[in-house]
Amino acid sequence: MVAELLFGRNKVSEQNWDRFLAAEVTPRFPDGLTVYDAKGQWRNPETKTISRERSKVVMIAVPPGADNDARLQAVIEAYKTRFKQQSVGLILRPSCVSF
Repeated sequence: MVAELLFGRNKVSEQNWDRFLAAEVTPRFPDGLTVYDAKGQWRNPETKTISRERSKVVMIAVPPGADNDARLQAVIEAYKTRFKQQSVGLILRPSCVSF
């Protein structure tokens, strides 16, 4: 399985992002991950306005496991709480992965 987390960073500095990654993501997925910069846009469901912002995408290859959803949701909730974000995107897809 491959999980991609989409994090908007309009108000999140690079230093704060690095701290978040080290404190929240890496401990939950210590076997490895890939992070890359992106440009994203998102439409606020209440105001219907579109915001464009710097983004980070975290791609994680995870073996099948019952705790994957809980670990991913914990990362999402931590980001939303810490940086007062309304949402974090999550894409899950089956995949054939080897290292």
